[in-house]
Amino acid sequence: MKKIVMFLFVMMVALSAKAQVYVGGTLGVWHDDGDVESTSFIISPEIGYNFNEKWAVGGNIGFAYNKLDDAKSTAFAIAPYARYSYYENKIVRLFVDAGFGISTSKQEDHDALTGFEVGVKPGIAIKLNNKLSLVAKCGFLGYREDYLTLENGAGLALTSEDLSFGFHFEF
Repeated sequence: MKKIVMFLFVMMVALSAKAQVYVGGTLGVWHDDGDVESTSFIISPEIGYNFNEKWAVGGNIGFAYNKLDDAKSTAFAIAPYARYSYYENKIVRLFVDAGFGISTSKQEDHDALTGFEVGVKPGIAIKLNNKLSLVAKCGFLGYREDYLTLENGAGLALTSEDLSFGFHFEF
């Protein structure tokens, strides 16, 4: 038993010696006081691990709140992914995230609804320095069923709902 524990400890130390853990996320707030007053808020922290210059794994945890006149809804999602970086120079890195997400949403006076998505999201990271990068993801190619926005179907989405800006900080 001691040998197994020692082996696992040595493996963790070896992996973390070259580890490049990153944290980041996105935040969105929108208020419309037109004919129908609406407010929406979403926060999605992210954590990941770079295996090498090409491959990384990570995940997002998201919370969304929407209020349309007097109707309120909340949603929670978790979305792990694998990231492949296919182009990188000193400042710009292009990547694609392939993964899935599971969400649950609840509207006042209605039952909770569970949804999911499976697909890919292309993105770009712009290095500000060795530790900090601005990150943008645009679009979604895959399948969704009642996931966060409660849309169903398969295809390519290039809408503003599929555009996100955030940051990554590498340790």
